[in-house]
Amino acid sequence: MGTYTALETETISLTAEEVISDYRLAQASRQASLMGRKEVFMGKAKFGIFGDGKEIAQIAMAKAFQPGDFRSGYYRDQTFMFAIGELTIQQYFAQLYAHPDEEADPATAGRLMNGHFATRLINEKGEWKELSKLKNSSADISPTAAQMPRLLGLAYASKLYRQNPDLHEFEQFSINGSEVAFGTIGDASTSEGLFWETINAGGVLQVPMLIGVWDDGYGISVPKEYHTTKGSISEVLSGFQRTADQPGYEIFRVKGWDYIGLIDAFQKAARICREEHVPVLVHVTELTQPQGHSTSGSHERYKPKERLQWEAEHDCLSKMRQWILENELATEEELNTIEQEAVALAKSEKTKAWQAFQAPIAQDQQEAEALLEQLASMHPAISQLLEDLRKVLNPVRFDTVRAVKRALWHLRDNNSSEKQQLQEWLVKIMQQNKERFNSHLYSESSESALLVKGVEAEINEEDPQVDGREVLRACFDAMLERDPRVLAFGEDVGFIGDVNQTFAGLQAKYGELRITDTGIREATIIGQGIGLALRGLRPIAEIQYLDYILYALQTLSDDLASLHYRTKGGQKAPVIVRTRGHRLEGVWHSGSPIGMLLHSLRGMHVLVPRDMTQAAGFYNTLLEADEPALVIECLNGYRLKERVPRNIAEFKVPLGVPEVLREGSDVTVVTYGSMCRVVMDAADLLQEFGISCEVIDVQSLLPFDVHHRILESLKKTNRIVFTDEDVPGGATAYMMQEVLEKQGGYFYLDSQPLTLSAKAHRPAYSTDGDYFSKPNIESVVEAVYKLMSEADPANYPKLY
Repeated sequence: MGTYTALETETISLTAEEVISDYRLAQASRQASLMGRKEVFMGKAKFGIFGDGKEIAQIAMAKAFQPGDFRSGYYRDQTFMFAIGELTIQQYFAQLYAHPDEEADPATAGRLMNGHFATRLINEKGEWKELSKLKNSSADISPTAAQMPRLLGLAYASKLYRQNPDLHEFEQFSINGSEVAFGTIGDASTSEGLFWETINAGGVLQVPMLIGVWDDGYGISVPKEYHTTKGSISEVLSGFQRTADQPGYEIFRVKGWDYIGLIDAFQKAARICREEHVPVLVHVTELTQPQGHSTSGSHERYKPKERLQWEAEHDCLSKMRQWILENELATEEELNTIEQEAVALAKSEKTKAWQAFQAPIAQDQQEAEALLEQLASMHPAISQLLEDLRKVLNPVRFDTVRAVKRALWHLRDNNSSEKQQLQEWLVKIMQQNKERFNSHLYSESSESALLVKGVEAEINEEDPQVDGREVLRACFDAMLERDPRVLAFGEDVGFIGDVNQTFAGLQAKYGELRITDTGIREATIIGQGIGLALRGLRPIAEIQYLDYILYALQTLSDDLASLHYRTKGGQKAPVIVRTRGHRLEGVWHSGSPIGMLLHSLRGMHVLVPRDMTQAAGFYNTLLEADEPALVIECLNGYRLKERVPRNIAEFKVPLGVPEVLREGSDVTVVTYGSMCRVVMDAADLLQEFGISCEVIDVQSLLPFDVHHRILESLKKTNRIVFTDEDVPGGATAYMMQEVLEKQGGYFYLDSQPLTLSAKAHRPAYSTDGDYFSKPNIESVVEAVYKLMSEADPANYPKLY
């Protein structure tokens, strides 16, 4: 290529070699997009979404990205990931093909569709890497704007690492808080509430958050005049612009094809974030999307011809090519060569990725075919299965497994050694595929919460009884004392110590950086926790009431709960989410939507302690573990009297272990939370009828009764009742399935299993509203009595 003159402005200095290298990368990325679309249409991949049209802006942003920084972006950031050296074109195609191997696809091990990027923050043992020395990307998710809450937490961590001297020793995670959190989002997605909540919180907190908005004028088929007031997100956000006397955002506007302007804007933006800890928004306009939104359809359907012509003229690669020629940085012949090399490179890496993806599939298929051939003479259907399998174009694993399973169906009466070999092969393959597709929903490291051993609470009956909130306060005080990485935040958590006073006085003791008030913004409270946990801190993120968790449910479900699974153990965020619910009055302060949470939060632990001592034991357990969890405290328990354990800092309640609160022989009653007191009182009354109830507090719903203690009770009583405050078919149905189906409890039943839940509606207000909306002592007594009456009507005649 030869030697070229350097390009310099007030803020940047570029050699011609660097410019040409950037153009080479942009062209390679574009070719990867073009070929990726063709692979989908050829049937070699299921779906494709690509970053074409955004290449130059992303290269410019990557130049400002330094070791220790974090990305929280979206599914068009391939060029950025190429540019920071955390994605190869072969890995890009491996993800397109859904290669279920973490070396082939380090981001997701084939578990997510293409365009979902991540770096592996922890090693194979689940231990943190030296994040301050790496270029990091938090794991992408598809829901629009859902990357924003996490971005806030990633940036907030830098503020804490800089301003809290006790954190300066943790150089594995931060060097004096100098790291910037880079966020990217499509312009149409800025209409989402998660974007606005994050923008507001970032401005309030003043954190080093750099947001790049890729503005290509459309949200799928809908133009931006339908999305954004004034058609410009930077204009709408102008009120957030900082001034000489008021903090806020710095806002830049730059065109997506302006190579020098983009580099200049991102360099300035990153410097402001890094040095001043001020959030910055870079609105990148006049971008194009040459292939349309995705492989689901063509943008020619909705873009007018004038717009398509404009996009062709303003394609960032064409504009950069023109600029290079105008500045005589390369000849047209040299650029032609670069473009041809980009095609060859993308094609070569695509081929390697496909061959690597197909090789283990082909190996499995060959093994299966050899075994099926041995059995073909034993049943005519097997020959047909074998023939059909060999005809499959671009086979995947399920083609082979399906053929083998169906062959075994036909051989159900066959006891040959050849059939046994086929069965053994299937067992082996199913186990391998379980690891490929079903592993790492929860931690598989030595720090798994399930491996934390329980430590009994040391309760001295001579100690005075105090409000339950004092037990939690003592627990949190001890946690904050022993680990500087622990911090708590939420609405009213700071100055007044939360609405129930469990942090009372702790802000004064540990400072506002450790115990912090937030605005009313549940989604970003959770996102704040996720980002902090991804950067090595141990956050306790409080949602004031369980009813309000719906504001954050998508962030909890799509991001936090699935994080470890969707990265196949490559990332973890041990956030402790604390809230309170159950027994109180009214539609919005008595929440118990447990079934909803159980179905939404697989990948998190869901814990339902009956009192504050049990809650404290769970918090100690979780702090020793590396997994996220939701702890639901009993709203009506903060002023009930308990004794503070003398080992408040050490005692631990193990997960998945129910506690028998009362021994009994006639009926097993299974419950949790505030219902424990109701059931215990009912059991006293039932004893007067001669009915002996065994009362079990499950304590932990996810995980549930890992040692099958409830089954042992059922073996003794042969009757079982599940009761809680959720709606019919909610958590009671979940518990019944766990015991009767998974634990095999159906075999020991002498009576129909019973669920006793709240009404289908939310509880009405007032004492009467509570009584007639949720299970109460009388309804529990009558339900259990009826169960006994049906079995023995002579001894238990109808009550009325």
